[in-house]
Amino acid sequence: MFKSGFIALVGRPNAGKSTLINKLIGKHVAAATDVPQTTRHRIRAILNKPNMQAIFVDTPGLHRPYDVLGQELNESAFQAIADCDVVCMLIDATADVGAGDKWVASHIPNTHKICIISKADLVDDNQLNKQIENASVLSDWDAFVVLSSITGKNIDALIEEIENLLPEGPKWFPVDMKTDQDTDVLIAEMIREKVLLNVYDEVPHSVGVAVDNIDNKKIYATIYVEQDSQKGIIIGRGGEMLKKIGHDSRLDIQKLLSHKVFLDLSVKVKKNWRRDYNMVRKFGYSAE
Repeated sequence: MFKSGFIALVGRPNAGKSTLINKLIGKHVAAATDVPQTTRHRIRAILNKPNMQAIFVDTPGLHRPYDVLGQELNESAFQAIADCDVVCMLIDATADVGAGDKWVASHIPNTHKICIISKADLVDDNQLNKQIENASVLSDWDAFVVLSSITGKNIDALIEEIENLLPEGPKWFPVDMKTDQDTDVLIAEMIREKVLLNVYDEVPHSVGVAVDNIDNKKIYATIYVEQDSQKGIIIGRGGEMLKKIGHDSRLDIQKLLSHKVFLDLSVKVKKNWRRDYNMVRKFGYSAE
């Protein structure tokens, strides 16, 4: 019997969803940093096994929204959850289970549910047992998995639990396909990831990236910020920071595309773009 289905990964911001997605399929398809709310797209990643095709949906971290961007990210996550066969809720092993986790758990529909305690490599057994005890009362879980996406601990156990819960079904995607996300979206997210890794303290969530044009092996993209001072930080003295962001981004893009590319980055200011629905749509962050 061949099984297939969609599995949503949900949780508070920075619970480790994107890192887990990349580990599961062995390819960098989701932006992953230690910065909360790194994920802004519903990225679907495909895992193929002899008797199973599992389509993982990496959702933006659920949180109480403060602007149009936050509202759209939450709505995108809710839509993903509603359409899935299994929901995996990630709980960070290093952060106490609290009101935010209760709020996320309360929004999981009546479907198969797996509770994942992530980042197990960062805590001791006492902390893990505490997390399991506190998480067990959040919902009626079908399974518990304690894992580490960095070390690979219990990744196979998670896949086995998912296979047990998935229904019989067809292969929805070709076996050589890792994600259904458009190339320009993956490229934009790789660039934004490098911005966050390098200048997050100075430019937290004010960064959006748009790929303007892909001409053969030449890629032109624009980094948008909300203030003139943030533009200066990203460019850096003598343009050094922008060069580093471009260099690091280009290496990942070349791995994605399997060939060398020329990456041209520019930086523009768009005041309060996170409150502008048209700009949120421009970056592809809307729930539509």
